Amino acid sequence: MTDFFLENTNKIYSTIATLVAFIIIRFIIIIVVRRIGRLNNFVKGRVKLTIKYMVLILAFIIVGIITFIWGVNFEELALLFSSMFAILGIALFAQWSILSNLSAGIILFFAFPFKIGDRVKILDKDIDGEGPYLIEDIKAFHVTLRSENGGNLIYPNSLMMQKPISVIESKEF
Repeated sequence: MTDFFLENTNKIYSTIATLVAFIIIRFIIIIVVRRIGRLNNFVKGRVKLTIKYMVLILAFIIVGIITFIWGVNFEELALLFSSMFAILGIALFAQWSILSNLSAGIILFFAFPFKIGDRVKILDKDIDGEGPYLIEDIKAFHVTLRSENGGNLIYPNSLMMQKPISVIESKEF
């Protein structure tokens, strides 16, 4: 066991440094996203969800770095990843809209073109009665809108980014 530590001292120190960097970057991400959420009066659930997704992406990057540090055989690793991506690609091909809604939700969090409480009009010919709608909630995959007659409209985040939306009344002003 002592031989293992003596032979891999640099790898162990590099792994520890990478994990410390992960903790520091995770802490910075949490602070920055919370500050953005607080400055823009975002719902706490929305802030927590964005933090969770960003830390998950960071964790994947850290695992890749640690794999590189320990010198995993790239041919075996390439075979593993190509198999995983093939299966994942087939599975996600049917679910591409879920991923686009999720990524649109993260973009909407940072771009904040509208907030909860704003009145918006969606310029989409496929929607009966184009609005105005009150934004009640912005989730990871969809936005909950309430029409003037009290009806709910659940609208995907990806369409919120693709369709023109006019902010009629913002709660900021």
